[in-house]
Amino acid sequence: MKGAEPPLDKKGAKAAAKAAAKAAEKAERKAEKRARKARKRKGRTLSRQNLALAWSTVRGRKGGFAAVLIAVAVGSAVITACGVLLETGISSGVPAERYHRASVVVGGYQAVPVPGDTDPRLSERVRVPAGTVAQVAAVAGVERAVGDVSVRLSVLREDAALDGPPVYGHGWSASVLAPFTVRGGAEPKADDEVALDEDLARRAGVGPGDTVTLVAGSTPAAYRVSGVVRSEGPLDRQSAVFFTDGRATELYGTADRIDAVGVLAAPGTGAGELADRITKAVPGVVAYTGDDRSDVETLDVGQMRSFVIEVASAFGATMSLLVVIVVSGTLALSVQQRRRELALLRAVGATPRQVLRMIGGEAVLVGGIGAALGAVPGILLALLLHRVFAAVGALPSGFSLVITPLPVIAALLVCVLAARVGGWLAARRAAKVSAVEALGDVAVEPKKLGWFRLTVGALLVPGGLAVAVVLPIVLPGESAVEGAASSALVLVVAIGLLGPKLFGGIAGMLARRRRGGVTRFLALANSKARARRLSSATTPLIMGVTMASAQLFSATTLAATAHDQAVAGVIADRVVLSDGAGISPDLTEKLRAVPGVRTVGPVARTSTVLTWGTGDSIQYRISSAQGVDPAAVPATMDLGVLRGDLNRLTGNATVALSRMVSGTVGADVGGRVDVHLGDGSVENAEVVAVYENGLGFGDVTLPHDVVIEHTTDHLDQWLMVDADKGADLDSVLKDHPTLGVRDAGALTAAPSDGADDGVSLVLNAVLLGYLAIAVVNTLVMATISRRREYALLRLVGTRTGQVLSMMRQEAALIVVSAVVVGTLAALPSLIGMSYAIRHSVFPSIPPLTYLGIVVAAAAVAWPAVMLPARLALRPPAVEAISQPE
Repeated sequence: MKGAEPPLDKKGAKAAAKAAAKAAEKAERKAEKRARKARKRKGRTLSRQNLALAWSTVRGRKGGFAAVLIAVAVGSAVITACGVLLETGISSGVPAERYHRASVVVGGYQAVPVPGDTDPRLSERVRVPAGTVAQVAAVAGVERAVGDVSVRLSVLREDAALDGPPVYGHGWSASVLAPFTVRGGAEPKADDEVALDEDLARRAGVGPGDTVTLVAGSTPAAYRVSGVVRSEGPLDRQSAVFFTDGRATELYGTADRIDAVGVLAAPGTGAGELADRITKAVPGVVAYTGDDRSDVETLDVGQMRSFVIEVASAFGATMSLLVVIVVSGTLALSVQQRRRELALLRAVGATPRQVLRMIGGEAVLVGGIGAALGAVPGILLALLLHRVFAAVGALPSGFSLVITPLPVIAALLVCVLAARVGGWLAARRAAKVSAVEALGDVAVEPKKLGWFRLTVGALLVPGGLAVAVVLPIVLPGESAVEGAASSALVLVVAIGLLGPKLFGGIAGMLARRRRGGVTRFLALANSKARARRLSSATTPLIMGVTMASAQLFSATTLAATAHDQAVAGVIADRVVLSDGAGISPDLTEKLRAVPGVRTVGPVARTSTVLTWGTGDSIQYRISSAQGVDPAAVPATMDLGVLRGDLNRLTGNATVALSRMVSGTVGADVGGRVDVHLGDGSVENAEVVAVYENGLGFGDVTLPHDVVIEHTTDHLDQWLMVDADKGADLDSVLKDHPTLGVRDAGALTAAPSDGADDGVSLVLNAVLLGYLAIAVVNTLVMATISRRREYALLRLVGTRTGQVLSMMRQEAALIVVSAVVVGTLAALPSLIGMSYAIRHSVFPSIPPLTYLGIVVAAAAVAWPAVMLPARLALRPPAVEAISQPE
């Protein structure tokens, strides 16, 4: 028939059937793949169904999850604050004052380049050649280039140094960089004339035509005030005195080098573009713009910025670890309290994976909500820390806080991750047991711990002890101290893992004594039967005692060692100190000429950066350093030389190291180490001696002339004098009003940075405050959840007073156990550190400080147990026992 398709032959029919089968198989595979993806989406922890189930659970158990929420929120606040401070250190700065008008400031690189690591800051000014001014002036877009020098001064008023911001002297040509304009009188035109900024003139009580006494180094000189000047911008961090350019260069000490070059840009030239041109045209310099100009203006700004970055990074990492530990412990306690509910879920058919996902979803929800709630308090905490840092001198005035979403996002991620990991760890056992075992487990806590937990905990105990005891004996230098310090944290983790066994054992041991009546019996029986819950609630308190002991007593041990070394090492009879910037080096010879003076030992102070190679990387250490005259050392100070000879400390390429630093850098007598001096100059120096008293005098000792040459002000810190009692030092010092003679006891230790100490104290207070909140959180949570238990005790005849007595004994057991165990966990660390730094196994532990830790532990834990217990005992027993857990 026309139009009909021809019938298929056998071959065509077989091919069609095969194609149809392939199409059907492909469609079946696609359908199976879609179903598998759907099941996978449904089974994810963050699936909509799991999150909805988790949210309903959280809403139904608000009280149980409140403790977890608080732990996460407070941790998020602290981590956010650390992140804000870190970003502030990286991105923020302070507005330039003397360089207010300069578009670009050209100076040296104020750090030591270290490949693959953060470049450490230098403590002294890195100067640039005076010829840099002409090179910069030749760059296109530069309207004017002005060289600037700074001379540290003291202003005398009634023969005493004037208080206030540091005073710097400059040449008048640099006044255009602010600019400074004359408000009274005229600019200085003679070498005996100066112009003072308005605030300094007011505080000194002088005006145009008056005479002012300025001290450069320790040498006073009288100048006529030619005029009073005003800066276009604020002048808060410094005071300015202007000399003629010639007189400023004379006081500066050299005409070959300058501090910096201030650049005024031509109209229409941007600062960033001009900085790029200068960097390309003038090698070996750095072009600073914006707030970075203040890093050149006053060195402390850059040093403080570096300090804030380092502190915020280290403290943020520590807090992140603590948040993980605390949140994990709080979630573990929460899951333990829900064992009846989880057992019922297993009994009605919930699979282990479903239980894990449900608890994981709850942890993520609570962690996310808590982290978000902690964001605003975290920013407020950052504002508070910013003010505190400025008050203790760790931040300069005007150092603005940078607040962006990045710290909040970082805190959110850390806290959610901590909650997720903690939820997974807490839910593992509840998800693994069978339904029958789960229902049987709700009556009492299981006595056995998992083999993995027991094994890890048992291995960490000898590991922590070995780190504390063996490393200080085997390893040299700071590796021994750092290893010993880490043992406290290792032992705390071990206590957390073995806590149920530990507390059960303590309760069992105390229960052998048949004294104390029924309440003592109940307290010990409860502690033994609920050792898991007790361990989870007490671990933050143990951690607080351990960390407080380790932090405080390591600091007291270091301070005591430094004091002892200085007291034993100072041989000189008297010491000359300065109330100003320092002591002029030429004063040493004047004092040596005084009848009855046997020896005068000048001491210059600075900071060095030691670098050494380890494999393919470069390591560095910032060390305090002193410059001494080797000939005067035997009669003025005892460094406790262990090996070598200090008499060989001559020339640029020799150095003496403390025992700790020698071990750290791996350079003994005869070895060599790269020493980066304060201004960045580097010497591959031979180690000529190794000494013990590094904490008392400085870890690096160099020839006096080398240190003086490479410091910013070229001044001595003090002069150590060995003289007869009748030697008249005042006959020389009467012409130097900023200097004074004191007994040798004035030198108790190498100068320490009060800002560092203040910041350390503040951050430790924040850390311990977080642990205190965690302690209260977990103890309240553990106590209030026992209201059914209290009701049952009352129903069987126990009086309310007896229940409270039982809780008092439990609280006492918690406090005593935490103090004893926390102290024992901190002791190996302290003993190892003490042995490493001073070869003594007895750390310095002030009794009153330790008593303060004990009182603080009791003050935190006791109310956290007793107040919730009293609240739980308020409802009638029949009503309380019918309430859900």
